[in-house]
Formats: sequence, C-alpha cells, structure tokens
Amino acid sequence: MNLARLGEDSVRTYGEYVSLAFDGREWTNVEQQRAAARFAHALRRLGLGVGDRVVVLLPNCPEVLQAYAGILKAGGVIVPVVFLLSAEEVRHILADSRARVVVTATQFLDKIEGWTGPIVLVGGGEGGHDWDALVTGRPDDVSTVQRDDADLAVILYTAGTTGRPKGVALSHANLASNARAAASLYELDRTAWALMVLPLSHSYGLTVMNAGHVLGTKGVLLRWFNPEGVLEAIQQYRVQSMSAVPTMFVYLLHYPDAARFDTSSMRLWGSGASPLPVEIVEPFEAKFGGRVLEGYGLTEASPVVSAHRLSGVRKLGSVGQPIPGVEVGILDDDDRPLPVGEVGEVCVRGPNVMQGYYGLPDETAQALGNGWLHTGDMGRLDADRYLYIVERKKDLIIRGGFNVYPREVEDVLYAHPAVAEAAVVGMKDALMGEEVLAFVALKPGGTVDASGLIAFCQDRLAKYKCPRQVRFVEALPKSPIGKILRKELRRLAD
Repeated sequence: MNLARLGEDSVRTYGEYVSLAFDGREWTNVEQQRAAARFAHALRRLGLGVGDRVVVLLPNCPEVLQAYAGILKAGGVIVPVVFLLSAEEVRHILADSRARVVVTATQFLDKIEGWTGPIVLVGGGEGGHDWDALVTGRPDDVSTVQRDDADLAVILYTAGTTGRPKGVALSHANLASNARAAASLYELDRTAWALMVLPLSHSYGLTVMNAGHVLGTKGVLLRWFNPEGVLEAIQQYRVQSMSAVPTMFVYLLHYPDAARFDTSSMRLWGSGASPLPVEIVEPFEAKFGGRVLEGYGLTEASPVVSAHRLSGVRKLGSVGQPIPGVEVGILDDDDRPLPVGEVGEVCVRGPNVMQGYYGLPDETAQALGNGWLHTGDMGRLDADRYLYIVERKKDLIIRGGFNVYPREVEDVLYAHPAVAEAAVVGMKDALMGEEVLAFVALKPGGTVDASGLIAFCQDRLAKYKCPRQVRFVEALPKSPIGKILRKELRRLAD
C-alpha cells in the first residue's frame, strides 16, 4: 500500500471537515488533499520518478504536510530535515540520501549551497521554483502511485547523537502499522482541537499526519514553540491535547504570565523524546489542568513504542505500556531476556521496526541483531508491563564501580525550588574513574550555590550518586526538537 491512501481513505470515512488551522487561516482535509495532488503533478513535471527522494527543509507550515502527501502520491520518498540543523549536516543528508528535489524557503538556501537539483521555495523568492506558481493550475486530483508495503517511504536522519546523522529507512508498512496502533489508543473527541508545536520535519510530523488521517482529527499548528503562543492557542481554540518535549513543559511551568490564560479545556499533555522530570508533573497539572502522560519512541521504531492510556493507570516515571502489535524486551549483553524489574537494554520488535540504516549495512546488522531493534536505552519492565527508561547506555556513569543513572540525580535537582533545568554527566576522575557533574540553569530570581545543591542531593540520595561538582549555565544546550544534548555537556566536562 501507499501511505498516501490513508489521507484518501480519511476523506471517504469522515467527509470534508476543517482539519488544520495556521496563522489565522483554516484548511479542510479535502483542501489539503487537493493541494497535495497539485504538488504531486508539479513534482512529476520536475522529473521526479518513483523512488526518488525529496528533501523537505521547512519550519512548521501547511506546505510541509501538503509536500509529504504529494511526494507519496507521486511515488517518491520523503526526507524530512529540521531547519535548525547546520549547513554541514544538511549537505551530508542531501548527498547521503541522493536527493532529487529540495523543498525549502529562501532563508535556508545557504544550507544547501552547491546543490544543483530542482529547488521549490515556499513563500517564493530568488533561487528556485516558487511553490505557488508551480502548483497553480495543476489538477486537483492525481492517480496515486501503487507502492508495496516494503517499499521505502521515508528516510529520517537521526540528529543530536554522536557522529554524522544516519538515515533511518522506514517503509510504507512500518509507518502505517505504527499510525494505526497509536490511533487505536486515542480516547479524546476527534472533533476537538489538538495543538501541534513540535517540528513537522521530524518523525512527529509523520505521526500526526498518518494517525490524524486514521482518526479524522484536527490540529492547530504553530510555526514553532513559544509559551505565550501555546497558551493563546489553547485558550482561543479550546485545545484538548498537545504533545511536547519535557523542556517545553518546564518553560510553560515557569512562564510568568501563564495565569492570564484559560487552559481548562486541556485533558492530555503528551511527553516524549527525553525523560520527563517527575517533580514537575504535580505543579504543572495544578497550574494548567489535564493529565501529563509520558510515552516512549524512537525514529527507528516509526516512532511510537509505548504510551500511557488516558483512562488507564498512570505510573509516574514510567513511559507506559507497549502499544498494540509492538513487543518490548529487556535483554542482557547476550540478548537473553531479563526477569521483571531487572535493568537491561530496551529492545523492540514488531511491524514498526525500521528496515535499517540507509546505506549502512554494518550499523544495521548491529542494531537489528537477533531479530530485535537494540535501542541503546537501559530500562526495566514491571509486572504490569509498564516500561521504565533508566538511561542511555552511553550516559551511564560508573563511579568507583557503582552505577549512577543521571536521571535519578536530575529528578532530585528538579525538586529544588530554584532549579529550572538540570542535566548530569560523568567527568573523568583519576581515583573513581568517573565523577558526577551537574549542569544547572536557575529560574529567574532563583538563588542557590553549588554547595547548597550538593547538600540538597545528599539529603535525598546515596552519597556516591550525588554531584561532586555543579556548574551553573544560563541554559542547557538542546537539539532542534528541544532534547538536552548530553554530548555537548560531556565535551564541556572533559
């Protein structure tokens, strides 16, 4: 099947309805499908063939979703790129993916300098084909190219990890199965608005597009995250749900003018991408209403692996239970299953697991050994199959032979009233091998010194887990989607 069929089926199932709001304008699902069809015709005029790759390098806007659907309809392969990546990273992706067409905007042309293929510019400008001019007059329907389940649909490049970005190859079946499984857990009113603030040029965008087609839902799209814009949109549209990364929840919690806005419509705040500090959950819910529910996923799993159910039991610190059709195992270094409660590597198998890393057979074999996707995350399962992510393997600190999991220390630091953000890494130590180093950003007006924070930790943790040093920073380094970049902090620690 072709993923584009999900959008076509959605129109037949739900009829025409307003599905998207952006910058004061609304689009129906039918209008979005027609725009995608016109773009598919335009791509064919530019010479796009079946299986050719199209890079989409844009901030959030309706054209991202229109481009995705049009690329699929034309039989192409989507290569989403977050616009915050460096020019070097973007050029690597262009070369590695063997892109045929680039869809971008004039402000990002410097990132594709030297590119000689067709360029489509959303918003117009010099240096490429104007999007509007290119699609104007094209037919409103198109014959969608038939694709096999195992055919490549998307290459998503990992970012914020060590080394150069690796392309995760996802098939039509990978993404369709994950969308249907995630959609099966949806318990909200499909006619109520959801708020979209994460980058669409990422796995998030594919999830909301595909699962949104299955469910017939509607979303308010923001170009990018800012606390005031989020709160204004929630109040205006009576939004019921929003997915975000923990950093965004921290910013909202500490936003000084939050009380001006009515967020009583909110029922669900979904958190993912990095560990959610459990200490912020209670004050966040008290301030804004709704339930904060943490889930877990990764690009290599299309991306959702586990989630809490809105009507189910919430276990703070857990990322919920595996979604339907997805199996999670906790394995030792020899890929043997570990008993309930023991910590090992989180491994995943199911129809959502990637085909592999594009053009990297050795890395693929390592990641998909023995029929499992090896996530590189350390975790445990309880007797109810709730998953707890303990730490990334590479983030584990071994101090004097004892394991220290940074998240445990960070949860304590977040409990201090002066702390806005915290991250813990290991630093080399001649005696202990590694020591615990904390990077901390304080709230506006927050006051505490290093010795005070260390004492605060020592009252709540075993002494060997407590920071030996605390370094204060204005803000922690983050990836384009707001994940704290430990690799940058480890570099500072050396």
